[in-house]
Amino acid sequence: MPTPAAPRSGRSDPNSRRAAAAAAAATAARRRRVVLVLAAVAAAGTVAAACGGRGDSRTPAGGATGGTVVIAVPADVDALLPPLVASLQGKQVSDFLYEHLADIGASLSTAGDRDYTPRLADRWEWAKDSMSIAFHLNPRARWHDGVPVRAGDVRFTHQLFVNPVVGSPAAPNVANIDSVSVRDSLTAVFWFKRRSPEQFFDAAYQMPIVPEHLLAKVAPADLRTSELARNPVGSGPFRFVRWTPGSTIELVADTTYYGGRPKLDRVIWTFTPDFTTAVTKLLTGEADIFEPLRPENVAEVAKNPSLRTEPYGALDYGFMAFNLRDHKSARPHPLFGDRALRRALTMAVNRQAIVKNVFDTLGAVALGPYTRAQFTADSTIPQIPFDLDGAKRALDSLGWRDTNGDGYRERNGRPLAFTLLTPTSSKNRVRIAVLLQEQLKAAGVKVDIEQMEFNAFMQREVSRDFDAVMGGWHLDPSPGGVRQQWGTAGSRGKDGSNYSSYESPTFDAYVDSALVATDPAREKALFRRAYETILADAPAVWLYEPRPLIGVHSRLSLPDRHADAWWAGFARWSVAPGKEIPRDRVGLRAATTAAAPTPAAAPAGTPAH
Repeated sequence: MPTPAAPRSGRSDPNSRRAAAAAAAATAARRRRVVLVLAAVAAAGTVAAACGGRGDSRTPAGGATGGTVVIAVPADVDALLPPLVASLQGKQVSDFLYEHLADIGASLSTAGDRDYTPRLADRWEWAKDSMSIAFHLNPRARWHDGVPVRAGDVRFTHQLFVNPVVGSPAAPNVANIDSVSVRDSLTAVFWFKRRSPEQFFDAAYQMPIVPEHLLAKVAPADLRTSELARNPVGSGPFRFVRWTPGSTIELVADTTYYGGRPKLDRVIWTFTPDFTTAVTKLLTGEADIFEPLRPENVAEVAKNPSLRTEPYGALDYGFMAFNLRDHKSARPHPLFGDRALRRALTMAVNRQAIVKNVFDTLGAVALGPYTRAQFTADSTIPQIPFDLDGAKRALDSLGWRDTNGDGYRERNGRPLAFTLLTPTSSKNRVRIAVLLQEQLKAAGVKVDIEQMEFNAFMQREVSRDFDAVMGGWHLDPSPGGVRQQWGTAGSRGKDGSNYSSYESPTFDAYVDSALVATDPAREKALFRRAYETILADAPAVWLYEPRPLIGVHSRLSLPDRHADAWWAGFARWSVAPGKEIPRDRVGLRAATTAAAPTPAAAPAGTPAH
């Protein structure tokens, strides 16, 4: 991405020594797994006006500008304001509009500050005791309405993220930030509750900055339904143009962007819940990017000279989560409040067979609530093994037996049956749900599958109104993100994304201790203990880790991809000179030369963390 010209300066983080050690241990493995999931195919959409022109003097060096990229995604976004974003689609689009204080490097090292480049902040300084960091904002940074970005925006952003009325899913990730103060109009100071190797990461990465002068007028409880939630104003390389719910989102290049005009003219997302339709759009040229491709699509793409495939690593995993709490009361769930029953059900699932059936070579069995791309990953931790006979014996010992001969177990007149919620947007998860249904039936367990479009699916998940759910998570680079999804703090109230209500003081303590450890080996050892704890408690059946392929139009260059965001280099995406197609020639002027995409059916998607 374009970076401000002013160099970073100031005191180095005392934790940087630990950062260097951690980065050295992790970088090689992480770079082998590049990029992440989401995104892409779409028909060319209606183009709107934007300020400036194609020959702007701020055009970045290194190639021609111009072009339109259409990305097809399986669901509409849930939100565009960063404190509210919970889906992968929402994160992707909002990343084009809003900026972090600094950008994480390709190694995804979260320790110290050495692997970061300036963004909204052009430099920063650590206090001598490491308990605060002063970020100096680039004085040329502007919101898209022309108002300068100021330190008050940074303070206001933190207040929104931690406000329980807002209920930000990311609130647990910034729990170590005590407060943000304003030293002067261009200097925001972060104050921390305790020293941690990830202090800089928490401040610079976890909270994209939002405009106080616009959002301060909105009551926190009304943020989601506000006008700015539908028509956002950011400070990033692209400006918002329009959002047609269930159909498209369009952004256009900001030619006045302080970091230099992005190379593309515009980016359009089109929402296509039906997988086959989305792939067809890529194959027929209506869309430029789609991922993840399924094994059967690879040969089709290979036959098309205008397309290519690009493999990439990802920070994603899929699972079947049990709801440990009865959503109608504060009591334990009548089935899944029982740890022994959860373990028996896990034992009845042949995860290897499921991954082979659905993904072939484009997936691996998940290790737990983390991925192989994270340096804390440990493939030696004992898993609950597949053992159908052992599962049957365990269920027998718990009193669940088939007493009426219908093939399903009961206990005290209650059938061993539950409903599994899955989003229609994910063909993979729908297929896996059917396979789980078949495998658990062999153990005498009745599973009813309830398929829902994404918005309804997310509403049920967030409100904890389910028995079990087919979940999918995209992680941020820090292993500490596991607190948001599985920590006790993320299971209560609106904050966090621990929708299954798993609570373990032991797990919490190991994670908290790991995140303040200054020695990488000790950090990894403590995370191992945390992972051992949650795997033994079985709040979910950890199913798969995708090895995705992205389909891309051959005219496009997509540099600087990261495992946390394959779109990380979006400001430098470009169209090869001489290979333009008609929609690339529209430019920044107002036009309606391209047909608007057909509105998709109900949107659907996957949470993003």
